[in-house]
This record gives sequence, C-alpha cells and structure tokens, in this order.
Amino acid sequence: MIPRSPEPLPFVTTVQMIEVDRAMIDDYRIELIQMMENAGRCLAELARQRFLEGDPVGRRVLVLAGRGGNGGGALVSARRLHNAGAQVEVRLSAPAGALAGVAGHQLDILRRMGVAIEEGEPGRPAAADLILDGLIGYSLAGAPRGAAAALISWANDSGQPILALDVPSGLDAGTGQVYEPAVRAAATMTLALPKAGLRMPAARAVVGELYLADISVPPALYAGPGLELDVGPIFAAGDLLRVW
Repeated sequence: MIPRSPEPLPFVTTVQMIEVDRAMIDDYRIELIQMMENAGRCLAELARQRFLEGDPVGRRVLVLAGRGGNGGGALVSARRLHNAGAQVEVRLSAPAGALAGVAGHQLDILRRMGVAIEEGEPGRPAAADLILDGLIGYSLAGAPRGAAAALISWANDSGQPILALDVPSGLDAGTGQVYEPAVRAAATMTLALPKAGLRMPAARAVVGELYLADISVPPALYAGPGLELDVGPIFAAGDLLRVW
C-alpha cells in the first residue's frame, strides 16, 4: 500500500518548480537524466501497483510521449514496464527526430529494445489496460494543439484508465486552468512537490487521485534563495506518497 503524504505539504508554483530544476542541475549537479530516470521508475511502479494488480506480465500499456522532459520520463517508464513483461506501445506527439537530448536518448534505448513506436495522430483507440500520459508537463503554454491535442482526445475517448505524469496534459500546473482538450486522468503522479494548479477546484476533475514521487531533490534545496520552503524528509516512508 502506498503511504499517505505528511501534512502540511507545500504546493509550488511553476516559477518555483523551474527554480527547483535549475538548482538541482546547477547547484547540486544532479543531472536531468537522473531526475528523468527517477520519475520514470516511480511512474512504472505506480502503474504496477495501482492499475496492473501488481503483475505487468502480458498487460497492454500505451505510452503517450511528447518531445520534452515529461515525454522522456514516460519513455523511461515504458522501458521499465517492457522489462517487467508488459506489452508496451509508444505513441509520439512529434516526429522522432524532434526528441533531442535526454528524451531522444530514452527513445533510442526503446528502439534498440524493439519496443513498438508510432508517430503522429492515431486512428481508432485500441484496447489497453492502461494509458500513460507524458505529452505535456508543467511548461504548458495555452491549449494543446496538433498531434498532442489529437492524442489527448483519443485517450479520453478510449474509455481506458489514464495515469498522468506530473500534470494531466492540457492542465495549467500554475493556475489550474483546464484547457480543451485536457487529459481526464484516473490518477496523476506529480514530481518533487505538488504543483499549485493541481488543487484548484476545476483541476480536481481531471487530476483524479494524486500521488507524489521522489526524484531525489535534497530537502536542503527547498530552503535556498528563491524558494525558502521548509520541507523535511517527506519520502521517509517510500518513494511514492498518496496526496489524495
């Protein structure tokens, strides 16, 4: 059973989360690939525990991935679930060549493993035990467009449970505004600390259950300039916590 988060738990703005990411890399030398690996590992574990009855073998998982860090985390999860015996298929919202840096590295690993990868807008939704949403993270600027919007609508219409990474795609993590379209998640696994927009009344309908994952942010980082948050060892009970 995933333990409940300690109270009170700080909720952070988008500006604060950008500072967390900056401090992780610049001040603590914890690289993006390490944070991404932690995020994807926790997402795969939450998928296994909450949606796959503890046994991924033979279960069909559809992973929706964008070109940025959110997509990269979802691709890590795809790798780990594939290794655990799930039948994994990846759908990209951008051409594969548009995934650069660490996200592109994760995609290359999946290709070498023989994981099914498709690009562009989908056709009719296929049956899946679970859909992972890694299309758009907290950097959302306006309503989703193009293939990302099509994939969001496709996932919502499928009737399958959706587990969103960090924030449901189409939800503004800072303000809580729900754009059209937006993923209607059964559960959301946010990272480091919950984003302020997740607790807004309009957002709760698309967030679903809310979980928090440890990406190895040192508690002392939160006390630094630009944040000044009092955050203790909130992950003492485990790498995953349930917020609501």
